[in-house]
Amino acid sequence: MTALLRYQTALLVRSQRWLPPVILYAAFLAVGVQSGQPILDSLGYTAAALLPVAAWLVRVCVTVEPPAARACVAAASGPGKAQLARLLVALLAAASIGAVAVVVVTLISDPASTEHHTRVARLPAAAAGLLAALACALLGAAAGALTNWPVLRSSGRAVPAMLLAALLSAVATGSPAQAAVGGLVAGSRSGTVPLPLLPLAGAFALAAAATAVTCVLTSRRSP
Repeated sequence: MTALLRYQTALLVRSQRWLPPVILYAAFLAVGVQSGQPILDSLGYTAAALLPVAAWLVRVCVTVEPPAARACVAAASGPGKAQLARLLVALLAAASIGAVAVVVVTLISDPASTEHHTRVARLPAAAAGLLAALACALLGAAAGALTNWPVLRSSGRAVPAMLLAALLSAVATGSPAQAAVGGLVAGSRSGTVPLPLLPLAGAFALAAAATAVTCVLTSRRSP
């Protein structure tokens, strides 16, 4: 499995197709997060913006490989295992980008509540932001996995479906991402730091289920 992860990581890095989602994420943060803003509000925005980036990175990882190379990898290691490696690489890339963003946002934000009346500790806020970002990355990866190859093969259907799934995952009531981000925003109003453990568990369960479904489908469908 380690060799597969290295191989998929090398494919992702060398393709440079990761640049557009990363640049877009940086642009979102540059517009939506300013120095001196309340820390929990900024971390909530940082986490929410990561969700479509994770979905996009999944699309890059599952489509970057030429069909012939995909067939060779599937024959050597098994199609399900190869698909799992693709999804893990996309998730790890999204989580790493989100972690860097959380650190930067934590350092430039004002450690205070929305009204700047209550002090908010930076380290607990950063921990909450990291957990929320991970929840959004997991849910974005799930959305990407269920709206790209092998579930949807046509780009004309896959891309709109992926964007819609990412949007609904971020704003729909009951979504783990919405709960995690909403918790940070609510905590900013009260000056308390919530740890989004329950949303993280829900996002993990959804991501695991989506991964299992796509790995099974990959095993049943030819590249």
